[in-house]
Amino acid sequence: MPDHRIYLDNAATSWPKPEAVYAAVDRYQREIGAPNGRSGYREAVEANRIVERARQGIAELIGADDPTQIVFGSNGTDVLNLAIRGIVRPGDHVVTTVCDHNSVLRPLRALGEQAGVEVSYVPCDGAGFVSPDDVRVALRPDTRLVAVIHASNVTGAIQPIEQIGRIVREHGALFLVDAAQSLGHVPLDVSRFEVDLVAAPGHKGLLGPLGTGVLYIRPGVERQLEPLRYGGTGTRSDEDRQPDELPDKYEPGNHNLLGLAGLVAACEFLARTSIEAIQAHHIALTARLLERLQELDGLTVHGPRSTAHRTSVVSITIDGYDPQELAAVLESLHRIQCRAGLHCAPRMHAALGTTAGGGTLRLSPGYATTLDKIDLVAAALEEVASVSLK
Repeated sequence: MPDHRIYLDNAATSWPKPEAVYAAVDRYQREIGAPNGRSGYREAVEANRIVERARQGIAELIGADDPTQIVFGSNGTDVLNLAIRGIVRPGDHVVTTVCDHNSVLRPLRALGEQAGVEVSYVPCDGAGFVSPDDVRVALRPDTRLVAVIHASNVTGAIQPIEQIGRIVREHGALFLVDAAQSLGHVPLDVSRFEVDLVAAPGHKGLLGPLGTGVLYIRPGVERQLEPLRYGGTGTRSDEDRQPDELPDKYEPGNHNLLGLAGLVAACEFLARTSIEAIQAHHIALTARLLERLQELDGLTVHGPRSTAHRTSVVSITIDGYDPQELAAVLESLHRIQCRAGLHCAPRMHAALGTTAGGGTLRLSPGYATTLDKIDLVAAALEEVASVSLK
């Protein structure tokens, strides 16, 4: 077995992080250690500065004019729940897609059972792409929210959110984009796209630690978005009602300062490197992987077969192997680490026809993956595939 792991599970969480991220987390723990927004001593002021720098860093990455339009939660699922449950009212209609993740599907299912919310699921084609025209057809007079994943965590397909956003805006509904698989390595400019809410975790493409989520709120949408949690903010402490101002309206309690300290360093790394450069690296890795995989008999790629309009998430199956078995073989013999199964996207796998077979094996390289590692993975898959054909 090789001495060093080949980590291809970046769609779950990016690893390794930039060195500056580790240093920032360690410095906070050892030298600061104070909460933000509660006190006026030097370390508490520095903790405040960490939160504001994190807010500013995310705002600059996505083209938001005002950093207070960025609010923080505990993870991507947390901020998606805020966006969905804070907007949707009993009896509303919501449009989403079969490509979306359970972090969207399950809150909507719960609202359907608890509040009579109706949900329409827009289909996708064989590569995992959604048609804007199908979104248009699904809209109804009572549609309040359209929620679309920017890039699939199963096929890597990048959805045409610019066109979808225009359709939703013309209709008068609100548009939520789940950017869990895109933010940090696919450009997303909220000043250009017609988006009302953008949700993402800090620990995937943004390269920060686990335990943070970011939600962009278009100016004015906060008047419709109800908070899910209430509590102390360190502001307006003479009142027992939640402040209406951003970001305090949605950020009661203490922040995860360790996570945000790391997120500051991650945003600075992304700004120095540029998201376009990171995207180009992902495209190069994906092109090499797809080129090598198409040579293998018995192997199927589920998703786009080219690098156009896709991320580096690549899902495969190999004849004769259950995906979980395939993942175990790659780990035990080659220290290649990836994820097998349904990837919390049951409707996506149903659309691909992979549910009965246990889903797919997902290979997801990241910013730190090299081309030589991709070649090692391809060689290992060739070896495994050749055994299954005997």
